[in-house]
Amino acid sequence: MVGKENLRTEDLNLCFEKPMMLVAGDGMDVGAKGVQMDGGVLAGWKDIPMELLLQILSLVDDRTVIVASGVCRGWRDAICFGLAHLSLSWCQKNMNNLVLSLAPKFARLQNLILRQDKPQLGDDAVETIASYCHDLQVLDLSKSFKLSDLSLYALAHGCRDLKRLNISGCTAFSDTALAYLASYCRKLKVLNLCGCVKAASDTALQAIGQYCNHLQSVNLGWCENVTDVGVMSLAYGCPDLRILDLCGCVLITDDSVIALANMCPHLRSLGLYYCQNITDRAMYSLAHSCIKNKPTKWGTGKGKNDDDGLRTLNISQCTALTPPAVQAVCDSFPALHTCSGRHSLIMSGCLNLISVHCACAVQAHRAATAFLHSAH
Repeated sequence: MVGKENLRTEDLNLCFEKPMMLVAGDGMDVGAKGVQMDGGVLAGWKDIPMELLLQILSLVDDRTVIVASGVCRGWRDAICFGLAHLSLSWCQKNMNNLVLSLAPKFARLQNLILRQDKPQLGDDAVETIASYCHDLQVLDLSKSFKLSDLSLYALAHGCRDLKRLNISGCTAFSDTALAYLASYCRKLKVLNLCGCVKAASDTALQAIGQYCNHLQSVNLGWCENVTDVGVMSLAYGCPDLRILDLCGCVLITDDSVIALANMCPHLRSLGLYYCQNITDRAMYSLAHSCIKNKPTKWGTGKGKNDDDGLRTLNISQCTALTPPAVQAVCDSFPALHTCSGRHSLIMSGCLNLISVHCACAVQAHRAATAFLHSAH
């Protein structure tokens, strides 16, 4: 249906009836013959003012937007100019051809989601995106197993304003291509490299730390080749880092955590699942960072509150840790909880840490004990 000039009126009525009523109000009548307005100003769908059309399209799903782009040249031009967000994750087959056809038309896109359940995208689709969508800021290519380094090289040249990039599961990318992308896409704030074993090397992370100084969130889950060299490069190069997932990065040691504690005062979430080389030394460095970073640049005489410091810490399977060290971290950051329903200090698989509790869990236990005593 996409690309045909004569879209059936009943299809438009079905797609747009409810959004039209919401945007235009009671003065608009959507009948069997198309759109009609009191006074006869509008006779059909093609007569809708572009401002009204874009409001309507903001209320419908992405498939309907694509259908609408095939109504007429005027609509196609308006949608091309006004459409900023598009997701094709619903497409179960032929996503590659759909991207090849749509990218040249939707050149003003800022947010493009191409997440797949099974790999469909090829390098030609990403190269087309890079050739036309130069305003792109958010791109999700997760599970695109077929993509090669050609895609990263194309994005580096065509999409330099990228701020959020998800290439999790893209196992064919190399660290050379990722480092090249980092040298051009220097506005990146969110980078998901989960499972990118070849791409997420220390060499690539050194380039990211050098060029992408605005990074706030990095996912390195199960990138088993990452060592302290790479993580320390991020810590020293990205001082605004807030979320870092190192789950399954089995080679890192306390040195990585110490660098993060010292250099990243805004760190809010840290994942260390299965990082079994982490010891108490890392925990005490985190606890000490709380004291060191207490006077914040925003604070004018205000102390720390629950929103400051770590809010999530995953140390599951970090079996070398002892209760005193973990308790020190828990006591230092009020937002870390072990109590039921608020687990943000995650310690599964660490049976030796069962004595670690957050302040509210201790208070609840004391209140329950006091109640039992009073009942007797």
